[in-house]
Amino acid sequence: MPVLGYLGSESPERYASRLAAFREGLAETGYVEGRNLAVEYRWAEGNYQRLPALAKELADRQVVAIVAPGGAEVALAAKSATMTIPIVFEMGGDPIALGVVDSLSQPGGNLTGVSSLSVEVSRKRLEFMAELRRGARLFAIAVNRTSPTANSQIRNLQAAADSLGLQLRQLEASTEQEFEALFASVAQVGAGGLVFTSDPYFAYRSPRLAALAVAHAVPAITQSRDFPIAGGLMSYGGDFLQSHRHTGAYAGRIIKGEKPSQLPVQRVTKVELFINLKAANALGLSVPPSLLSSADFVIE
Repeated sequence: MPVLGYLGSESPERYASRLAAFREGLAETGYVEGRNLAVEYRWAEGNYQRLPALAKELADRQVVAIVAPGGAEVALAAKSATMTIPIVFEMGGDPIALGVVDSLSQPGGNLTGVSSLSVEVSRKRLEFMAELRRGARLFAIAVNRTSPTANSQIRNLQAAADSLGLQLRQLEASTEQEFEALFASVAQVGAGGLVFTSDPYFAYRSPRLAALAVAHAVPAITQSRDFPIAGGLMSYGGDFLQSHRHTGAYAGRIIKGEKPSQLPVQRVTKVELFINLKAANALGLSVPPSLLSSADFVIE
């Protein structure tokens, strides 16, 4: 029975919906965990500094392939652990700019995977928030400085702000202990709303962020649908269920003998806008019809 390695940045509980999608992808290629495939998991439990050591454990185990979903941090850790074992990544950033692959069509080396548009559409979140809060000229952006994509997202957001005639105030948080102060700062700086950059650490903590957004009465938009589902206002980002399903299918194809260098990096181009009308009403906000018509899902 082949043994597949799975490197996760968080815990199985936080990955639950994504794991289900990943297993669906595996099943498409004929593999079912426990029946004709074994999976060894390594979880960083939110401590991303542990990822390189955990990746090396999987490489030393000589697994048939390593699945590295959940962001650039995971992919880079897996890449540092082996140059021979196939790696299937899943991330929201640009794998070429991050040095993960040489090109999308011909990845080269031992890595391939799936890339969504979550990082690239950070600026669109600002546009949606500005459309909702048309009278506001200052907005706060939440940044995790430990993210490899933080600087590029800040540049994109600043370019969007300049084109819209807006000002930005950068707020930083890289641990859960900093979340409370983050939301408290939005009112202190007089921002019309809070725009989260794309970051797995934020995405996997959507329920906590939603609770704080409600407690502090902050209009906020994140990348993950889990945020408005948990009571937050809006989200705009890639379909992570689709990207994880593709990751599972690629893993299955590699187990069957295909080479990662010959599998082009897939681009998940589906991007979803979620709006929670109940949250908007609680904040005393009227959502413009133009914004509602753009939404893929409206929670009432």
